[in-house]
Amino acid sequence: MQGKRVLITGASSGLGRHFAQVLSAAGAHVVLAARRMDALEELAAEIGDATCVSLDVTDPASIREAVLQAGPIDVLVNNAGVSSAQPVLDATVEDYDHIMSANLRGAFLVATEVARRMRDRGEGGAIVNIASILGLAQGGQLAVYAMSKAGVVQMTKQMALELARYGIRVNALAPGYFATDMNRDFLSSKLGEAMSKRIPQRRFGNFEDLEGPLMLLCSDASRYMTGVVIPVDGGHLLGGL
Repeated sequence: MQGKRVLITGASSGLGRHFAQVLSAAGAHVVLAARRMDALEELAAEIGDATCVSLDVTDPASIREAVLQAGPIDVLVNNAGVSSAQPVLDATVEDYDHIMSANLRGAFLVATEVARRMRDRGEGGAIVNIASILGLAQGGQLAVYAMSKAGVVQMTKQMALELARYGIRVNALAPGYFATDMNRDFLSSKLGEAMSKRIPQRRFGNFEDLEGPLMLLCSDASRYMTGVVIPVDGGHLLGGL
């Protein structure tokens, strides 16, 4: 990743923060994007070689300004997202709009804004969308979230097909269950413990388990891969959710 400029959305916490640390350690200049500038500036001070930009993925104007401030981007890690758990019949219009606006609409707007600039530069690039195994299978109480991530999976494949002619690769990571601010309480509950026993590796993921797949898709090691969705789930999909 030496000499690469990488834009990471949702970099203020969780997986986004970890991705920034990993890619920076591999030699990339990371552009940290999120709404919480204080958290980004703290991370940038820790990393050293980083730029911070304010980004609200639900706001098209914010996206355009953030991508402009980010400068020439070689790699996008399209990570920002939200989650909410409720039975499908209890999901409200507000629940639907909140999740879809960030996870699918926001991811699409960020990806296309970056891709246009990659195309215009004429040097290609890589887009890594962060999907979920819930975009590939079903899980209780998470219908709208699963729908949004299924959209990210199909968006990845469609963009890969159309952007290959510009040298832009579009792939996705589909993490299984990793402890983040969004799900930490559930994973540590009795229901979470029962779920971990249904995973063939009998454990939830550690952030470090995503480092190899992330580096593969961000680097030239995957130069002949596009439209690929890689589950990182300890085999969870093998037995269903």
